[in-house]
Amino acid sequence: MLSKAILTLGSLTLALGSCGYFFTEAPDETPVAVAYESDQTPAKQPNVILIVADDLGWAELGCYGQEKIKTPNIDRMASEGKRFTDFYAGAPVCAPSRSVLMTGQHMGHTYVRDNHEIGGWGDDDGEGQLPLPEGTNTLGSMMQSAGYETACVGKWGLGGPDTIGEPNNQGFDHFFGYLCQRQAHNFYPTHMWEDGERVDYEGNVFKNLTGKHYSHDLMTEDALGWVGENSEKPFFLLLTYAIPHLALQVPEDSMEPYYGLWDDPPYDGKKGYLPHPTPRAAYAGMVSRMDRDVGRLMDLLAELDIDDDTIIMFTSDNGATYDIGGANSIFFNSGGGLRGSKGSVFEGGLRVPLVVRWPDKIKAGSVSSTPAAFWDFMPTILDAAGAPPSTTTDGLSLMPELLGTGDLPAREYLYWEFPAYGSQQALRMGDWKAVRRGLKKNPDAPIQLYNLKDDIAESTDVAADNPEVVAKAAALMKEAHVPSEQFPLPGVDTQ
Repeated sequence: MLSKAILTLGSLTLALGSCGYFFTEAPDETPVAVAYESDQTPAKQPNVILIVADDLGWAELGCYGQEKIKTPNIDRMASEGKRFTDFYAGAPVCAPSRSVLMTGQHMGHTYVRDNHEIGGWGDDDGEGQLPLPEGTNTLGSMMQSAGYETACVGKWGLGGPDTIGEPNNQGFDHFFGYLCQRQAHNFYPTHMWEDGERVDYEGNVFKNLTGKHYSHDLMTEDALGWVGENSEKPFFLLLTYAIPHLALQVPEDSMEPYYGLWDDPPYDGKKGYLPHPTPRAAYAGMVSRMDRDVGRLMDLLAELDIDDDTIIMFTSDNGATYDIGGANSIFFNSGGGLRGSKGSVFEGGLRVPLVVRWPDKIKAGSVSSTPAAFWDFMPTILDAAGAPPSTTTDGLSLMPELLGTGDLPAREYLYWEFPAYGSQQALRMGDWKAVRRGLKKNPDAPIQLYNLKDDIAESTDVAADNPEVVAKAAALMKEAHVPSEQFPLPGVDTQ
């Protein structure tokens, strides 16, 4: 039975119970938090760890077909859990994808829809990106309301120092890492941030290839320590690693296994990133180092005897980077035959890995081809915690799919828009993928249509043969897009 007490204060309606919160609508349609108590709440709330890599391509893990880079620990996650083949990032670049993750809203609704830089590219030129507004219902704040200890460790990109967008103001009890995604281009930073305080690193020099303190290792140690300190109560850890985003920087011990395996011509640094003598070994070494530390985290869960009580998820914020800065997506087959890369709304810019492990709950070695996306994380994680979903989310809980307990509710489409890179829209409905590009120059740019079941590479535009599908996609794109004052969509909002 649902047990709650109701309190009305003017336009604000609260339901007061003994466990957690859910969101309802006030008369002005502003979502407000209300408490709840429900029989659906599990006797023991599971811990949740969500690991998000940065620019990791769909096929850069062994469990997704990678043959050159070794990722045994994430592959073990897949063999002991479930791997999704048709999972999508929130956006094709960093900050908006994180906004989708945090708000549970797709790109037609979420607040941050592009990288919006505040400050400059020098080490002391100011830092940060457009901050999330005050009062945003974030995944962090909703997990706090559900009774969880919360932490974000890694790269943030949704508000710089002394702004309302800082993680500690957006639902996280603890933060350590990069507030600014420009600073995250350097893995030997002069400083990072911990709970609003700047932490300086002696021995690291701005734009040096090597240094004394490697940011990824610092993040890992902080995450391991925080889990150890909070293992007696339900916790939510958002671990947003910066690997394998450029620049190519990694300690020698991670490159050594790859030396001499392939031809590895040096990168000269002409396209804006640090030069590197062995860029392919460095890239592979970065991914393998991240994989090593995913393994350390899983080992810690076992040591603390909370392995069976912890859901651990691994994904990437967008597709593999384009071939600059020494990265070579063609050499590593980073997209696994998908078209496009980071910055593109073709599959290669949006489709990413998702591996989920929950011992004795998720069938080991299972695979899902159900289309899903970043905006599903919020309702999925809240469902696992026993909390009702936010009324503002565009997502669905994937728990029935993860646990094999039933079919997901019908969903008509997945939608993306991206005002940069010429202005783009994309929509997936069933096996159909509709794409509009170059809207800034041509507001009447036609919809391209692909059948992903037969053409995962999006090589053959079949729009001319399917006018009714094109018309439906056009109508849904119009429905999904709500204009944004901060991020107008060129070619759409100007029509």
